Amino acid sequence: MPLYTFENKTIVALNSTNFSAEGIHERADIQAALRDNIDAISPDTLILSEEFSEWSEGARRIDLLGIDRDAKLVVIELKRDETGAHMELQALRYAAMISTMTFNRTVEIHQKYLNAREIAKNAEINIREFLCWNNTSEEPFLTDVRIVLASANFSKELTTTVMWLNDRKIDIRCVRLQPYKMGEKILLDIEQIIPLPEAEDYQVRVREQNEERRAVARAARDMTRYSFMGKSYPKNRLVHAVVYQYLLDFPNTVSQQLKEEFPDSLQGALGVTTTLEKANDRLQRDSTRRYFLSDSEVLHLADGSKIVVCNQWGIGNIENFIEHARQKHEYHIQNHASV
Repeated sequence: MPLYTFENKTIVALNSTNFSAEGIHERADIQAALRDNIDAISPDTLILSEEFSEWSEGARRIDLLGIDRDAKLVVIELKRDETGAHMELQALRYAAMISTMTFNRTVEIHQKYLNAREIAKNAEINIREFLCWNNTSEEPFLTDVRIVLASANFSKELTTTVMWLNDRKIDIRCVRLQPYKMGEKILLDIEQIIPLPEAEDYQVRVREQNEERRAVARAARDMTRYSFMGKSYPKNRLVHAVVYQYLLDFPNTVSQQLKEEFPDSLQGALGVTTTLEKANDRLQRDSTRRYFLSDSEVLHLADGSKIVVCNQWGIGNIENFIEHARQKHEYHIQNHASV
């Protein structure tokens, strides 16, 4: 949809143009402008480096490397053409390569960037202030990587790929940069098109529901049972038994500790546990029992919290939970096919 001027009760459409026709270059112009105004395409982001390539001996470079307020790295890829050709594949490769970067390494990279631009700042202090961490903080760092693709336009092939990846919990955003001509001035319409901001919450809910359906379908096909503490359990009952046993072993556990011992990420969108109140609220919304809610299944913690365990487990997440229980809590769990 074009942009218009509105003056003296008259609406006039502006002529769209393209970066090439206006002599605007990808790196020297677009990248330089966005680097210093990154909130235009990636709000709440600090640029750590530009043209970053220190993982490889080749010529591949991340246009802009940032970090967001949640301490997640942000890979930002830019194109000035009309299709954004293959940039999602490049960005995925880059995201994988930097996914294990440590905080100390991030500080080193950022300091080189600051020095190269002759910005008189201490990199560690700059990052900590941006993240609102104090000097002794031990907050979790870089639990995930986000991707931002910015281009004059995107092909249908690319947008279909990005939506499919988003549905599988890979955070990729597409931001369109459309230039317009207004006399001697160039106006730039910057719009996030995937996911649509006004539909983002809805899309997250749909993604969670799809993941739950997939988990249920996988669980229905896989009838493996597991031995724990001398008893045999199906997947979801095994999880409840393990959490229950942990509370017997550590009766003074409070709600925050339980979350730390069994992180939500082990299950997915629903989490391993939640409060009885939240589970009942969800049941009222969608009429589906996604947690063990009977009186005998509710767990009571030392701080008075009433906790319930998720019953949505399948081959996509049960092995993560079992490995966690074995490694962190030294619980002996064996699996065997049911007959």
